[in-house]
Order: sequence, then C-alpha cells, then structure tokens
Amino acid sequence: LASVAEVQRVMASETSEWNSELCDCFESASTCCYGFWCCPCLACTVSGRFGENRCLPLCDVCTPAIMTACGVPLFVPPVAVALWASLRNRYKIKGSICKDIIASCFCVWCVWCQMHRELKDRKKHSPVVVNVQPAPMVITSVGTAPAVVMRS
Repeated sequence: LASVAEVQRVMASETSEWNSELCDCFESASTCCYGFWCCPCLACTVSGRFGENRCLPLCDVCTPAIMTACGVPLFVPPVAVALWASLRNRYKIKGSICKDIIASCFCVWCVWCQMHRELKDRKKHSPVVVNVQPAPMVITSVGTAPAVVMRS
C-alpha cells in the first residue's frame, strides 16, 4: 500500500496550473468585455462549452433570491462553484474547494471570465483525432478471372 505522502506526491506531479490568473482580464479583452457587459450570457456560454446545460448558470441568478425569501441568506453562487471545481477536476488544475468558494463569493465575474479563457485555451491546444476507415472492397469472380469491385 502507498503512503499518504506518496499519493500526494503522485497527485501533485499530475496537476497543472490555470493558463491565466483570476484577474487577468486583459489577457483576453473580448472575454473581459463579454463578461462585463453580459455576465449571465458569458456564464451560459461557459456552461455550454463545458458540456453542461446552457441555462444552468441562471440558477445562480435565481437561487439567492429564493433562499433569502425562505430565510436562508446565501451568498455562494452554487453553479459557479460547481463548474469551477469540475473544470479544475477535469483538467487536473491545482486548487481547493475552499478557494473556489472564496473567489466565487467575492468576484464571480472574474471566475466566469477565467473559466472562459481556460476553455478557449484548452480548445486551441487540444489534439485533433482523425479516424479514417479504408473503403470497403468486395471480391467477386466473373467467369474464371476474379474481379475486384471498390465501393465508395
């Protein structure tokens, strides 16, 4: 059995860093403007690019109002935290859920912008897999000499 220290060392060697910092808004001016002028739209775009329902981030808009009406003050945007943690997990990016919650509470706009930049960068540098199958061939015989027929 591996010790806890060995497991942590192996996990640390497999992790990576974010491609941009949380407040690197000018790294991508288009993302910055998109998030500033319409953060809910940016959040829906990020959610869709990540493979989740595009309308999922709208829960971050509705949840605090509903929870406050029920007497539970909620300041943590649940979808932003969940997607940020999922993105970190998928790409093995260093961090913790505690840091995710803190960043999401204080600058959810920056969190959505960082996720958007990360997904754009990962998409640019992802390998393209092309699977080419050979054309099927049928061998038939006409008379005594075999004939080869190619189908396309």
